Amino acid sequence: MDKEFKILLDEAKKYAKKRILSDYTYCGHVSCALMTEKGNIYTGININSKCALGNCAEQAAILEMLKNGESEIKKIVSYSVKGYIYSPCGKCRELIRMINSNNLKTKVMVDENRYCTINELLPEAFERKE
Repeated sequence: MDKEFKILLDEAKKYAKKRILSDYTYCGHVSCALMTEKGNIYTGININSKCALGNCAEQAAILEMLKNGESEIKKIVSYSVKGYIYSPCGKCRELIRMINSNNLKTKVMVDENRYCTINELLPEAFERKE
């Protein structure tokens, strides 16, 4: 396994701890760790609710990164409490692409021994035509 992805996976595993917040909401079922081009690591956890409110772990990690003045993601991994590695959902793929055009080169861990880029996961990116 790639050394940097091993570090990211270990970070993500630290935060994958499902917690029930209320009768309607839980968090931490999925966690995310990303590494920026500057080498900084940011993490996030998901929030789920019974009425489709909530956020992905990738969004939480991205917000932390943006809060700290960065937008270029070198590598990203998401991990669930069930022990699965997930690639970002379509919404998160678009968000990654839209915050910095260089993020089409972002490497995504899709399983322990396989990686691909956001560009490969999202070949038909959303383009607004006016």
